[in-house]
Amino acid sequence: MNDWMAHLKAQGGHLSDDHNWQFPEDDRRRPDADDCLIPLMHLKVLECEGPDAARFLQGQTSASVDHANGDFAPLTAFCTPKGRMLANAELLRVAPERFWLLLDVSLTEPLAQQLGKYAPFYKLTLRRRDDLVLFGVIGAPATLDRSGLPDAPWHMAQHETAVVVRHPGERPRWLFAMDESHAIAEWNHISAGARLAGNRLWRRADIDAGLAWLTAEHSDSFLPQMINWEALGGISFRKGCYTGQEVVARAHFRGQVKRRLQIATLEGVKAPAIGNEIRNAEGKRVGEVFLAIADEREQRCRVLAVLNTGLENGATLTIDDRVLTPEPLPYPLERLDPESIVAGSDST
Repeated sequence: MNDWMAHLKAQGGHLSDDHNWQFPEDDRRRPDADDCLIPLMHLKVLECEGPDAARFLQGQTSASVDHANGDFAPLTAFCTPKGRMLANAELLRVAPERFWLLLDVSLTEPLAQQLGKYAPFYKLTLRRRDDLVLFGVIGAPATLDRSGLPDAPWHMAQHETAVVVRHPGERPRWLFAMDESHAIAEWNHISAGARLAGNRLWRRADIDAGLAWLTAEHSDSFLPQMINWEALGGISFRKGCYTGQEVVARAHFRGQVKRRLQIATLEGVKAPAIGNEIRNAEGKRVGEVFLAIADEREQRCRVLAVLNTGLENGATLTIDDRVLTPEPLPYPLERLDPESIVAGSDST
């Protein structure tokens, strides 16, 4: 990855920490208006390959592995026996016996270690694909050849040199995965018609989409429904057993989810940390910050918050005495069966 890092630095980028790139004009970029090209160093691929890979993953994930058919790339979750998520990911089938799990970089090694406890009983290998470069495109730059790209969220296309997946958003979002040499060439081609931006902008687009990717700081803290995973098609309630399945199903069918993910805006540009408490007018803790991204241009923060479900509409909420204003989600807060997505794809 040394050539890729050097390439980004030569174009004015710099690392603000181990996994976040920034470019000089980041504060002026808008995911709702600008066509942007973004290095996605905060994401990583964990590969599971072998004759038993599908059977192994079927017993571990909330998705039905059959749905990962090379076209649809379902969301999924890996849970403890108590139903708490260790990680969430997108599941891609890139060959008959090879699957990619796309997830936050901080969770690739912990998840590999967790799955590695059971892997010796199956014919498969697990490995981090550190050789892959991931970058994203927001919008529709004239230099992007859209022929052959997936046109619906959570769908994928595989080309000779790249795997491309479509993510949800107000504007089109594509994630590209390819080796270093092809990534540099493709980046150079697309960049002629797009603005370079840091991956904070991609995370901002995730917030606007109501999409919560767990990091190591979130692991073992939430049921999948607490981040609306079933409303995004990330849980198959028809697939049968997997680790944590009984608790996840019980929470759904008995309506026992007492906290839910919500989009919100926070006044001021100092982003609160993950886990910061959210309080009501009486000072009672009613939620916590899942992720916050500062918007310097608008002098506010965009926030994913996990809030108690019993809050009244219009309740006064604050984080460190700053007003937090919830906003509508861009999707209905109801169960979306991945089976219906696959059936819709097959009928088109």
